[in-house]
Parts: sequence; structure tokens; C-alpha cells
Amino acid sequence: MSQMTQTLTSTPPTDDLVVPFHCDRCGALAKVRVVLASGSDLVFCGHHAREYEGKLRDIAVDFIDTEGEQHVTA
Repeated sequence: MSQMTQTLTSTPPTDDLVVPFHCDRCGALAKVRVVLASGSDLVFCGHHAREYEGKLRDIAVDFIDTEGEQHVTA
């Protein structure tokens, strides 16, 4: 009779996974994430983030530029 060798594997936690997000407006790669008071969020490419920045900052609890240029908490 042969012996079985146990192999332990683990699944990485979902926090460690990097998932690319796409602009809610046009589908391009998202550069900005806007967190709303309700806890939901919106993501935009650089173009649309600049276009709507004034309105987004008015409603945002958190405005995160994924390129590290700014991270502003309201």
C-alpha cells in the first residue's frame, strides 16, 4: 500500500488581488475612485474625472487618484 503525501495550498485573500477597474462613463482604464457617503463608489478615467471633478468633489466622501497624485478625504 502506498502512502499519500499531503500538500497544503492556500488561496490568497481577496484584498491582495489587483482588479483593474474601468471608467463608469466610457470603459477606459479607471484612474480616479470617488467614494460616496452611501458607501458606494464611482470610478472614472482621467478625462472624465477632470470633466466632472467639481461635481464629484461636492458629493465625495473620499476622492482617490490611483496614480498617487492626490488623496483627499472630505
